[in-house]
Amino acid sequence: MRQLLEFVPIALFFIVYQMKGETITFGDWTYTLDGIFSATAVLMAATIAQVLVTWLMTRQLERRLIWLTLAVCIFGGATLVFRNEAFIQWKPTIFNWVLAIVFGGSQFIGEKNLMERTLGSQLQLPHPIWTRLNLLWVSNFLIVGALNLVVAYGFSEETWVSYKLYSAIGFTLVLTILTALIVSPHLKEQEALDK
Repeated sequence: MRQLLEFVPIALFFIVYQMKGETITFGDWTYTLDGIFSATAVLMAATIAQVLVTWLMTRQLERRLIWLTLAVCIFGGATLVFRNEAFIQWKPTIFNWVLAIVFGGSQFIGEKNLMERTLGSQLQLPHPIWTRLNLLWVSNFLIVGALNLVVAYGFSEETWVSYKLYSAIGFTLVLTILTALIVSPHLKEQEALDK
């Protein structure tokens, strides 16, 4: 449920961007959607709403969600204040590369990397598998960040907006499948030992 909730702000960003030039009227108030700037404002509002809904549902917030919300508000706010889409286009790259540094650095701090610290209470895996998982996620964050810049600067703004929606779904799906492929043989071993 929470994974689906995380796609709502990106989907709304995409939808509002596609509606650029359309006029919204509420009584005497009229607003014309202006592409990336209206979409960014909606992204910010939807991300904050997502945090509130998550908090109301679970009474807790993951650090990653808090950092994501701060990044969206800082880069989105800069986009709106300076009327420059480069800020919101750089947000995914910076956010993903910071995650890559944090996950990668965790390999060298303490006995457990970040993946094992996060999921170790739920999964019993050998240390080399935790290392492989952590490095998979580091690679994902590095690749996602780099590809974001390639699309942002090598293609049109409209292509980048579409890429944001479809890549978020695609990379999450690929990462989930690869994680499952790495973990599943060890789950079967654990089940056999538990019997």
